[in-house]
Amino acid sequence: MNQDRLRFDLADLAEEVTPVDLRDRALRTSRRLGIQRAVATSAAALVVLAAATGTALAIRPNSQAPAPAGPSVTVTAPPVEPSRTPSTEPSRTSSADASTATGQAQSALTGTRYYLEQTSTRSRIHEVRGTRDRVVHEVVHEADSRCEANSVSISPDGKRVVWVQDSTDNANGVLLIADIGDEGATTLAEGISCLGARPLRWKGDDLLMVQRKNRQSVLYDVATNKQVVGDPGQETKRCWSADGTWLAAESDGKPYVSDTTDLRQYTYTPPQQEAAKWGGWEARSVSSDGRYVAVGWIGSDPSRRDGSFAVVDTRTSKVVDLPGTGEVRSILFSTDGTVLVRRDNGISVLDKRFQPVGTVTEPAGLSGAALLAYVPA
Repeated sequence: MNQDRLRFDLADLAEEVTPVDLRDRALRTSRRLGIQRAVATSAAALVVLAAATGTALAIRPNSQAPAPAGPSVTVTAPPVEPSRTPSTEPSRTSSADASTATGQAQSALTGTRYYLEQTSTRSRIHEVRGTRDRVVHEVVHEADSRCEANSVSISPDGKRVVWVQDSTDNANGVLLIADIGDEGATTLAEGISCLGARPLRWKGDDLLMVQRKNRQSVLYDVATNKQVVGDPGQETKRCWSADGTWLAAESDGKPYVSDTTDLRQYTYTPPQQEAAKWGGWEARSVSSDGRYVAVGWIGSDPSRRDGSFAVVDTRTSKVVDLPGTGEVRSILFSTDGTVLVRRDNGISVLDKRFQPVGTVTEPAGLSGAALLAYVPA
């Protein structure tokens, strides 16, 4: 009885089960796997092509792809020249260093230098910018004339030339002024001394200090061709910064620097062995902040001296160690903070902290000329 009941229940269940064709299921599974493999192969090929051609392709995962023609497909991308991507890393070589390595002097000194070349009958001012050297002004004088050669000077901005035209005694004459390149000249004063290490001294671009025959100092405004009213003081050995802000001078034999609001005394003892050959020393160039002065020798005879040999810190009275090799001939502080240290083998260019910027080779014909001024670009 129980066995019959069991057979009936099993028969009912068998009627509810849907017959499954295993062969058809196997075929469907095989087709699905084939399609997946084809899609994967096509996607890989598209990725390779996209990378080779630089084209971004988006592949939708549910899109239909054609079945592969064979059991496997190999796609070889054509050779493509890789594009050159500019580096975003800044250059580690400064323009000054790069140009110095290639011998381009204008990169270490982008401004203009002015030199004074002397012959027996001519005083020529050379304008040197980069590798270009040209004569921009010439003062003609007699072969036995001393005043012109001893007094020709140029304003700190490089626009004006002044000199004392000898009268009769080779010690005094007429003070003349001209714009650079002009043939004519204007008389500023008469009876002006042309003797001394630096008979004409600039205070900025428009003011000029000279000495009369009686050794009295006089200040002229060259822009208006008039004497400046007021006593210039009893200081000696005067020298102003290129912008005319700071004065370096001596009072009662004590050197100092001042900008009218701050006065700072300093001391300096020159090399004893060298000092015995000269008639003392004085400031020849002053930094725009009054911190440093370049000092030069005064000759035992009253003749021109443009050079300097050392830098003194007016706050500490210590001598600054100047980087570079070769004997120092002159030192110039410019308005932009650049320091030009002229040596026998060229110019060492330093920044305001006396760090090396580059070197400049001077024109061969100017090795014996005086470096009068440097005007930044």
